[in-house]
Amino acid sequence: MKAYLQRMGRSLQLPVAVLPAAALLVGIGNWWASYSNDIVAHFLQAGGNAVLGQLPLLFAVGLALGMSVDKSGAAALAGLVAFEVPVNVLKTDSVATLLNINPESVDPSFAQISNVFIGIIAGLIAAALYNRFHEAKLPMALSFFSGKRLVPILAAFVMLLISAVLLLVWPPVYSALVSFAKFILSLGWVGAGLYGFFNRLLIPTGLHQAMNSVFWFDVAGIND
Repeated sequence: MKAYLQRMGRSLQLPVAVLPAAALLVGIGNWWASYSNDIVAHFLQAGGNAVLGQLPLLFAVGLALGMSVDKSGAAALAGLVAFEVPVNVLKTDSVATLLNINPESVDPSFAQISNVFIGIIAGLIAAALYNRFHEAKLPMALSFFSGKRLVPILAAFVMLLISAVLLLVWPPVYSALVSFAKFILSLGWVGAGLYGFFNRLLIPTGLHQAMNSVFWFDVAGIND
């Protein structure tokens, strides 16, 4: 387990290495905008935010690539496929169709389904599938899909099953974190310290977004 976690940590360095460049673009863009709010500032900010906004996808692809036995691009492609399946299956409009309800009635947790936590799950599953099946041989009639070509296909089917599980478990997990955040908020300055601690603790999983939705966007209407 220790070796696996260390390998995972090294794999995460690949997507994380992109962040300083993105942050630098956004920072320079913000600095430029403070003097002249023109197209150059917007250009720099958009370039940086394009990377920061795709952080979950970067984690999925980076982990799949880094955790694969031979660092194959096929593993990275499987990571991309594995991430896109739940993110699209569990987006608000799709959930409304699946549950036959109005989009306004869909649990708000599904608006946060595209997060680093899902990216990490997708990357790890894609890597595991690649390591297990990248040399698999299919019958002659299906031989075109043998080996590495089989992995992205398997990733899509596996993540479809996981999406079915998340359809049931994601709302209570998200709701529990939001409720916990509300409780911390009610503690005043003590809660502020606890919020900082648990927020940092949850950042590697991406679940800190649930807490941030209370503190940053006043989802609960508590005028925080």
